[in-house]
Amino acid sequence: MLSATLYEALTDQMNYEFYSSHVYLAMASYCENENYDGFAKFFHDQAEEERAHGMKIYKYIQNRGEQASISGFENPNNKFESVLDAFEKGLEHEKEVTSRIYNLSEIAGDEKEYATISFLKWFLDEQVEEESSFNNIIQKLKRMNNDPNSLLIYDLKIGEAK
Repeated sequence: MLSATLYEALTDQMNYEFYSSHVYLAMASYCENENYDGFAKFFHDQAEEERAHGMKIYKYIQNRGEQASISGFENPNNKFESVLDAFEKGLEHEKEVTSRIYNLSEIAGDEKEYATISFLKWFLDEQVEEESSFNNIIQKLKRMNNDPNSLLIYDLKIGEAK
């Protein structure tokens, strides 16, 4: 059985993962509206991945004998200045997720909740991958310096990649 503190923190993170899915849907919508179908696909894939992360925590909570409590969340940002801006905001969001997973890990460590520590290791490893992916895309977008031809080519390439 999970402590009240750990249960609350896991529930909060589960709902944040569902919120994250909406954050990426908003970015996908922006990209689609700007006719960047490849970047939109990337963000659609991210949205599905975040929902899967939320469901992973949901199942963990349920498997530990607790009821996963679903709650609402704030509206995500729907305004972006450019594709680069969307990806930079995505990286900021991933850094926040990383911070939250660290906090969860600290709570589990303080409580010597070894099953949860083991469970969270996957999320820690995932966050390294997520931040790296966003950072790599941002660096490429910056090198393109809003060149429409380069953006078009990269949009097509990224749409095939994931």
